Amino acid sequence: MSNEPACPVCGRSRTKRHRPFCSKRCAEFDLGRWFTGAYAIPSEEMPDEFDIGMADQVPDDDSYQN
Repeated sequence: MSNEPACPVCGRSRTKRHRPFCSKRCAEFDLGRWFTGAYAIPSEEMPDEFDIGMADQVPDDDSYQN
């Protein structure tokens, strides 16, 4: 038994070419999970007061310069 971690999608042995996956299929399957929202990076919700304070700092269109 190897100490090498297995493919996170199917559990088979990983390959150097597709690491950390075993194949292109598993790599694309995992990417699809990110695109569909199956994976998400957790974050803390900002309080409503933060949104209100930030709205006051947005410049008007007339004051915006390129």
